[in-house]
Amino acid sequence: MSFLMVILLALLLLCFFSFLLRWSVVRYNKKGLPPGTMGWPIFGETTEFLKQGPNFMKNQRARYGSFFKSHILGCPTIVCMDPEINRYILMNEAKGLVPGYPKSMLDILGKCNIAAVHGSTHKYMRGALLSLINPTMMRNHLLPTIDVFMRTYLNDWDDRIINIQDKSKEMAFLSALKQIASIDSGLLCDSFMPEFFKLVLGTLSLPIDFPGTNYRRGIQARKNIVSILSQLIEERRSCQQPHQDMLSCLLGSDDIKYKLTDQEIIDLIITIIYSGYETVSTTSMMAVKYLHDHPLVLQELKREQFSVKERKKPEDPIDWNDLKSMRFTRAVIFETSRLATIVNGVLRKTTKDMELNGFLVPKGWRIYVYTREINYDPFLYADPLSFNPWRWLDKNMESHSNFFIFGGGTRQCPGKELGIAEISTFLHYFVTRYRWEEVGGDKLTKFPRVEAPNGLHIRVSSY
Repeated sequence: MSFLMVILLALLLLCFFSFLLRWSVVRYNKKGLPPGTMGWPIFGETTEFLKQGPNFMKNQRARYGSFFKSHILGCPTIVCMDPEINRYILMNEAKGLVPGYPKSMLDILGKCNIAAVHGSTHKYMRGALLSLINPTMMRNHLLPTIDVFMRTYLNDWDDRIINIQDKSKEMAFLSALKQIASIDSGLLCDSFMPEFFKLVLGTLSLPIDFPGTNYRRGIQARKNIVSILSQLIEERRSCQQPHQDMLSCLLGSDDIKYKLTDQEIIDLIITIIYSGYETVSTTSMMAVKYLHDHPLVLQELKREQFSVKERKKPEDPIDWNDLKSMRFTRAVIFETSRLATIVNGVLRKTTKDMELNGFLVPKGWRIYVYTREINYDPFLYADPLSFNPWRWLDKNMESHSNFFIFGGGTRQCPGKELGIAEISTFLHYFVTRYRWEEVGGDKLTKFPRVEAPNGLHIRVSSY
């Protein structure tokens, strides 16, 4: 009798799940939509997307072409893998398209973060951010701060086995805090850092608010970080001591051009740390990996960096002119970002029903401008799977129309040059002080984030 009950229950569950799948198909079977599958209600195809990553995208493209529908990260989404259509989307934000980042990212990074706002608000927030990282600020304040930090941070790496993944994450986070609020390692960093790491994990998760989920941890981490930053702002306002940092600029006199509310300041700070942390830490780690695996590239990079070192006194910092002379180092950074694909694409959302590529894209749907495969297009990059920084010494490479490593259109990453300055300074002090070898051949994964699940360990020794 119990055996029959089990069979009956299994049949009922099978019927129920079949109904759910059928309901999902019917719900999104609107005339004119691109081809594609939507998966389960609510969950969609998020699990397959996060687990299979690029293979999921390739399989869907093989079945439906380079413009197809799906349901990922909690919302119906059009995935576009066509370079020309992607360029059109990025260059025409005002024509019914606004940022479309998932709910988890908006809730955790804040409604005022620069990636979420659009129109005049985006223009104003972007102006405030650019005022903090313009060439004058970088030359006079940020680059000297970065130089002092990197010298100190790399001081005690000799004769040690280190996890370069953990070190690069810590480096990017601490460097950002130093530039933003002149914060050195201490109690504030000790309380801030673990909360920030929880926040990062929560931004790329299903927005399910249950105990134990990355989303719930990320929301709580945001609350704790907002509390820390609010207290920091209050202390800075009551402090008479002048500071040369980003927070000082944001809290300047009432007649400054970009006057932000405290909430806007907090969201801007979180966004600066978040975006810099992801790109600087991962690119630094992968540059160390690729340089180790390609001795000729390392030899050329050392030649350039020792040339910079030899024309300076030991105590002289890396300055603006030094940075501009590091052409090959810049090429290494670009090639690392391309081959590792630190950023897979960007998201937009429709504000009205619109036609794109001959299909209907309903109002409120997201469009995933998936640029990952462009990085491996043999028509754009000869022998695309090889690590070849020399390809970037052709000036046209950085300005070609399908160059999306740092985004595109009016939302190209505003912190691009600041990130390049940080990674260049790190590489300068690293390769001119140390040699290194990998320990253990640790595994790397490339999606949804580039990371080494068990760390990436290297043995470091000085010259």
